[in-house]
Amino acid sequence: MTLAAIATACTAQTTLKTPLGAMLLARSESGLLGAWFEGQQAHPGKIDAPQCDDDPLLREAASQLDAYFGGSRSDFDLPLDLRGTEFQRTVWHALLGIVGGQTASYGDVARGLGSPRAVRAVGAAVGRNPLSVIVPCHRVLGSDGSLTGYAGGLARKSALLRLEGVL
Repeated sequence: MTLAAIATACTAQTTLKTPLGAMLLARSESGLLGAWFEGQQAHPGKIDAPQCDDDPLLREAASQLDAYFGGSRSDFDLPLDLRGTEFQRTVWHALLGIVGGQTASYGDVARGLGSPRAVRAVGAAVGRNPLSVIVPCHRVLGSDGSLTGYAGGLARKSALLRLEGVL
């Protein structure tokens, strides 16, 4: 699914201030469909949906993110509307299994999906994750444990992993 299609499915949005910069939160009728840091790659830009600071789902997402950044939450319990190709959704579901304080390599994710040779495809899907932090793509590292690409920038990835006690 393209960013334009995600933006079209959006029924409400809000902006959350975080220690790592503003995040755009967007929802559909089915669940949370986007959480993007300002300036991150694959940010949808302007979404033609109402700014809705009192939407119950967006309020709950903001509350859980605040708790995460405050150090009292490591994972999220929100209805998600993951929109992408079947392969992307499969990768994003696998990322949800990497719990706070743990990491995995792109190869680990590929092997877990039964496709050990799909490391680059996994990397591409991880890079297109529309739900930063909530679908924890920041927990995926290079095979040698190095910090590799993050759509929100390596400084943010490093900060998120420090917050989780990994670095």
